[in-house]
Amino acid sequence: MKPAPFHLHLPSTLDQALAVLASSSNARAIAGGQSLMPMLNLRLAGVDDLVDLNGIAQLSGIEQEGEDIVIGAMTRQRELGQSALVTRTLPLLHEAVSYIGHSQTRSRGTIGGSLCHLDPSAELPTVAMAMDGDLTISRQGSQRTVSMRDFALGLMSTCLDADELLTSVRLTPWPAHSGHGFVEYGRRHGDFAIVSAAALVELAPDGTVRRCSLTLGGVAHVPCRVPTAEQMLQGQRPEPEAIRRACAQAAEIPALTDPAYPQWYRQRLAARLLERAVHRALERVTPALTKTAP
Repeated sequence: MKPAPFHLHLPSTLDQALAVLASSSNARAIAGGQSLMPMLNLRLAGVDDLVDLNGIAQLSGIEQEGEDIVIGAMTRQRELGQSALVTRTLPLLHEAVSYIGHSQTRSRGTIGGSLCHLDPSAELPTVAMAMDGDLTISRQGSQRTVSMRDFALGLMSTCLDADELLTSVRLTPWPAHSGHGFVEYGRRHGDFAIVSAAALVELAPDGTVRRCSLTLGGVAHVPCRVPTAEQMLQGQRPEPEAIRRACAQAAEIPALTDPAYPQWYRQRLAARLLERAVHRALERVTPALTKTAP
């Protein structure tokens, strides 16, 4: 099938793109196109005006602003995986990118497109939730910033209004003496994850957990933190039994269900993968710090 007729717009500036969105009653923006184009071709979605963002250079790039890393919404997933800055400062993001599809899809897919499509199994929304990302949203004449928690409203549903665009993502690196871990399970490499788990763990000088972030993808309608597990580990020594008890809380999250992967299966898988992600994060904590623990 082919999409229904629409008007294609090729803006070269953000202002031009926002003007089209503001003037149309049924417009959509297209980034990499790997999610929207199949939906248009199958006529699961329809638009009167399609705004191609690929010609807007100001929406791409990775920069450091103070302690934060700011990533343009049109930055390709391939660039995230190859960036030395991302590798050094956002290792969780760097690791997660390697799980996204294949090299061909990463060459077209963008961080902004993935966040706006908000597939519950997608890796980049899970990382943004794990790192408490702040998202900059623009409309004609104004701009606002929302947290990832407020951006994700439900299954493939965001807080974006019809005349708004996600323009950048701001992530704050964790301290050098912290570890990261990202794992997921799918039927084959490159398939959508059935469940994914992201862990960030910061240790205090005495070897106890100072701070941790534990996040699941593919379990609920949106990527979700596991606050009970985070609270159980905070202030404790990360012994295997303590980790197991904390990560078991993931099995209590109301999970998506379907004929192939029922709720109980996703819950059990979530607990196991989260435990694995925590152990991987602890293996990567700065050795000089962990040696101070008795």
